[in-house]
Amino acid sequence: MPILVELVPHDPSWAQTFSAAEEVLRKALGSCVLAVDHVGSTAVPGIAAKPIIDIDVTLSSLTDVPGASADLIKAGFEPRGNRYDDDVWAFLLRSSVPHLRVYLCPPANRTHERRILFRNYLRQHDEAAAKYSILKRRLADQFPYDGDRYTSEKSQFITDIVSKAQEDTR
Repeated sequence: MPILVELVPHDPSWAQTFSAAEEVLRKALGSCVLAVDHVGSTAVPGIAAKPIIDIDVTLSSLTDVPGASADLIKAGFEPRGNRYDDDVWAFLLRSSVPHLRVYLCPPANRTHERRILFRNYLRQHDEAAAKYSILKRRLADQFPYDGDRYTSEKSQFITDIVSKAQEDTR
């Protein structure tokens, strides 16, 4: 059954939800955690987002993924797989409001690095954040029950912003 692409205005409490989730994740996953990062649109103040807190958990090694996966499943997270063959494994906690989507990442993972570059650029450039929010709303209206298309149609904008962010760090 198709699921509605639901965007809501930014909610300042998302930062607190992330902080509470970070504490739970660090406790559940233990010493293999190098970093826990709030990523995705809920991590950028002022922009519309799906009410799902996206969290990247960087582990000390790729070999930590199976154990960490088992720990997340024990904690009630639903495994969502490694959809893009990028060594990033996704998990969803539906019992949380808003939902939590956790990604287990090995160190120096390219997908994770791109997410951080994108998030930071939008946090530092209000005009780019506003353009992204407008694009997201247009795509949600255009593809209300096609989440894959909604996501794929954002990819060029994201690639352009990541390129700008990489140029800024040089």
